[in-house]
Amino acid sequence: METPKKKVVVAGGGFAGVNLIKKLSHNRNLDITLVDINNYHFFPPLLYQVATAFIEPSNISYPFRRMFQEKKNIHFHLGKILRIVPGENFIETDTGNLRYDFLVIAIGAQTNYFGMKDVEENAMPMKNINDAINLRNHLLISLEKASRAATLAEKLQDLNIVIAGGGPTGVEIAGMLAEMRRNIVSKEYMEIKEQDIHIHLVDAGAALLGPMSKKSQAEAYKVLTHLGVEIMMNTAVKSYEQGIVSLSDGRTISTNTLIWASGITGHVIPGLPEGTNGRGNRILVDAYNKVEQTNNIFAIGDACLQLTDKKFPKGHPQLAQVAIQQGNLLGKNITRIVEGKVPVPFAYHDKGSLAIISKYKAVADLPGIFFKGFFAWLVWLFIHILPLAGFRNKVKLAFSWFWSFITNDPTLRLIIRPGEKEES
Repeated sequence: METPKKKVVVAGGGFAGVNLIKKLSHNRNLDITLVDINNYHFFPPLLYQVATAFIEPSNISYPFRRMFQEKKNIHFHLGKILRIVPGENFIETDTGNLRYDFLVIAIGAQTNYFGMKDVEENAMPMKNINDAINLRNHLLISLEKASRAATLAEKLQDLNIVIAGGGPTGVEIAGMLAEMRRNIVSKEYMEIKEQDIHIHLVDAGAALLGPMSKKSQAEAYKVLTHLGVEIMMNTAVKSYEQGIVSLSDGRTISTNTLIWASGITGHVIPGLPEGTNGRGNRILVDAYNKVEQTNNIFAIGDACLQLTDKKFPKGHPQLAQVAIQQGNLLGKNITRIVEGKVPVPFAYHDKGSLAIISKYKAVADLPGIFFKGFFAWLVWLFIHILPLAGFRNKVKLAFSWFWSFITNDPTLRLIIRPGEKEES
């Protein structure tokens, strides 16, 4: 009699989930189901380039069913996880229930507004493709409104941009907007002067690119300042209501655009044992990424908090490389568990950090090495093309970058508003 296949349900198709499934895909004794609220995998580090109309959403996205079409033991379930029922080994989603022998939670994290409801309601996040397209539309519509504004106050309301968060996302989008101001506005918006657009980068910390080296921090500050970005350190956003951003130092900025890149927090999933959520709502796991107080539930990537790695006693940084490495190892470990072998504990291998600041300007903190400028920029481009899903995506993105950087004139500034009925 044929042994029944073990059912593995993977909730979340980001870096962690996809790399896990790739490792498990060759095991014919496993039946794998991927659950995700989107039908595609996307590449978060380049969302800001979609938001600034520099690349197309399709350049950094790839359908799950296309990704796994040759794998007969992999299934896709479009849905959102609502609840886990550990005692009966099934999950509830908004599109049906799924049974499992092994459950892997890889749903990433969500935007953290630090309890500020007005900011949550009015700011523009940068967590997914929908957010990036919404921001792109908003920025382009703001330019159109400013070009026909009746008063200077109305014009400045649309041309003031506040970015909350001085980490890689905040720095990268500030640099891209500054390039857009310099290279696009002067050619296409005759009614707007370059100096009319004010880009404010606000961060509660003492330095940009907080997790990176002091050399990287200094270079980011220098380049952005040269581009005309107004940087405010040791300053936090306290509220955003009726078009006014209020800051912790008492200053206010009138703006219709607050871009929120200031932090993330975990998702709380009903059904997990009480006490399994740690700092930042991340799910507490052991050295093998097994969720505490469970037998067959695992969590990887941004969703988990692992305190067993000696080099990272406070938990790993919420970075793509951590998610990729955890996904790869858990894929091997589930196979070992099924075969009755002892799993291998996770230890993160830090490959360094890179951040792009503007055209031809980037910083790289690699193990024992720091470099900046054009070479760091080239390395950044190369590193960000490699992980993209699909050969065609790599080629399309490389060509898009080449053309845009050569001409300083990408042609993707389309205002697309899905769901709106066109007036006749």
